[in-house]
Amino acid sequence: MKLLRIDSSARRSSVSRQLTGRFVEAWQQEHPDGTVIERDLASTAIPHISDEWAQAIHANPAAVTPEQKKVLQLSDALVDELVQAETIVIGAPMYNFAISAPLKAWIDQIVRVGKTVLFVASGPQGILKNKKVYVITSRGGAFRPGTPTERFDYQEPYLRHILAFIGLTGVTFIHAENQKPGPQAEIAKAAAIAQIREVASEAATSASR
Repeated sequence: MKLLRIDSSARRSSVSRQLTGRFVEAWQQEHPDGTVIERDLASTAIPHISDEWAQAIHANPAAVTPEQKKVLQLSDALVDELVQAETIVIGAPMYNFAISAPLKAWIDQIVRVGKTVLFVASGPQGILKNKKVYVITSRGGAFRPGTPTERFDYQEPYLRHILAFIGLTGVTFIHAENQKPGPQAEIAKAAAIAQIREVASEAATSASR
C-alpha cells in the first residue's frame, strides 16, 4: 500500500501540515508495511504552464524532442506519484476563499490528456480510478452548508470538480474551520483530528475486505 501526502501551505507549521502529519501517523498505524510518498508543493519549484509545456503535451509521443521531455519531466514525476498511490491526502489551506497557488500549479501539471484524463465521444473520462482521496483543509472562518458564508467557498467545490475530472471521485473532505486565534480554533482542530483517526480506520477496514 502506498500513501501520497501532498502539502501546499506556505507556512512550515501550518494547521493543514499538522493535520496531514496526523493522517500519515494514523495511516501508518493501520498499514505498518505501507510506503509514504511525500510531496511538499511549497518547496517544489513548480513552473506555470508555458507555451513549450502545452506544445510538449500535445506532441506525437513518437516525436517528442529531448527538450520537450525535459519540460515535462516534473509533470511526469507528479503524475507517476498519483498513479502509484492507493490513498492520497492533500493538505489545502484556504487562501482568499480558494486554494493556494502551489496547489493550483500542481493541479495544472497533473491534469494531462492521455495521462490522467481521456476525451472520448461521450466527453472527458478520468483515468485515475479506485483511489481514496482525503482533502484536509484549514480555514479562518466557517463555510459549511447553511452558514451565511457558504457561498464564498471556492475551495471545496473546485477541488471536488477537478479531482473528479481526472477520475478521483472517492473524495472525503475534513475541514478545520475557525482557525483564527481563539478558543474555537482548538475545538475545530481537535474535531478534525478525531475525524482523521476515524477515516484512517475505516479506510483500513475497506482495504482488508
